[in-house]
Amino acid sequence: MAKYLIYSIRALVAIGFIAPVYWVLVLATGYHGAAYSLPPVWIPLWHWGPLMYVITHTHWLRYLLNTVFITAATIFLVIITSALAGYALAEIPFMGNSMIFYLILGVMMLPQQALIVPQYVTIYHLHMLNSYTALILPFAANTSGIFLFRQFFKKLPSSYRDIARVEGVRTLTYIRRVALPLARPAVATVTLLTFIASWNQFQWPLIMLTNQKLQPIELALSHYLQTYESNWRVLGSAALLALLPIIIMFIFTQRYIIQAVAGGDSGAKE
Repeated sequence: MAKYLIYSIRALVAIGFIAPVYWVLVLATGYHGAAYSLPPVWIPLWHWGPLMYVITHTHWLRYLLNTVFITAATIFLVIITSALAGYALAEIPFMGNSMIFYLILGVMMLPQQALIVPQYVTIYHLHMLNSYTALILPFAANTSGIFLFRQFFKKLPSSYRDIARVEGVRTLTYIRRVALPLARPAVATVTLLTFIASWNQFQWPLIMLTNQKLQPIELALSHYLQTYESNWRVLGSAALLALLPIIIMFIFTQRYIIQAVAGGDSGAKE
């Protein structure tokens, strides 16, 4: 009985998460005025005209390319910085190792809004406003990523590192060829979390950008909300296009999340 109760709760939670996305799909592919119809329309009608309109008659592809570039560059930098910092904290003994790790955990507790003013002042004095650099560089290091890589690397058997050292393999080569391939769950999880955070950036681009040509998708959606405020099919189609990459990324990487948080399955440290 308890098993069925747990499954029922899980199903309800899953429905709660899926329902908004499904409703966006219904609005995007339904008939005009479906958002106000009573009783509500619950089944998508698969009218793809509004979606094609968003792709062909707006600057959506430009916003998409901007977001893809910003997100890809951020993920690349976060993987590098997180892997190097995580390996140093997990495998290299040095004075203040634990203190630095706790300071990193402390940074995780700071709300992003508390850092906006100093970050803006820094970007302003570096003359980086209205640039891709302003949207990428402040997020090139990620405390969650460092934590996940550290936890995973601490689970790697020390014999791997000892053999590499005997063979004369340098530390960076060992990380690139041995540690990172073994840390695939951590890589996938950090990639997913960074992808979602970067793809959904709104407040920071709103502050940093005045040039519409550099705007990412989330900022463009706010302009769409003003331009197409009464056309819910166009708004729903734009929101659906913004959601689709996140859903696809989650489908391909979600199975690694628990494994990465638990530290992987590479065995206990020898």
